[in-house]
Amino acid sequence: MKTKTTRLALALCFFGAAVCFADPQMGTWKLNEAKSKFAAGVPKNNTVVNEAVGDNVKITVDGKDKDGNATHNEWTGKFDGKDYPVTGDLNQDARSYKKVNDRTLEMTAKKDGKVTVSGRIVVSADGKTRTVTVGGTDAEGKKFQSKVVYDKQ
Repeated sequence: MKTKTTRLALALCFFGAAVCFADPQMGTWKLNEAKSKFAAGVPKNNTVVNEAVGDNVKITVDGKDKDGNATHNEWTGKFDGKDYPVTGDLNQDARSYKKVNDRTLEMTAKKDGKVTVSGRIVVSADGKTRTVTVGGTDAEGKKFQSKVVYDKQ
């Protein structure tokens, strides 16, 4: 009986440690439009899902473009600052994420090798809010800045 109890206690400790040290960027994030400030004509990403796929991260983004049409794009790679391909986005064909610290990422998006968007993604200390601050150049060559807030689901 002691062996079973000890094994159960160890299993619970390992599970607890895994939860405590999980990457705060992971999970499903839903747009909080009331707290966000969008530049004119910028697409709205309503839902962002970050999930582990083997030793990579897969990011799936669903939203609406400036005309209200549904959008969907996917990125799979590592938070190592290297470019990885994006599928489903006409404005970017590569994206990179670099981990700054446990709660902060730097992000860069490119189209045909040229940087079009860059910014920071910061998860709050309580892990419930994610703020994405980006700037760049739109398809017409106009500069923009946006601050987008997401709530953890």
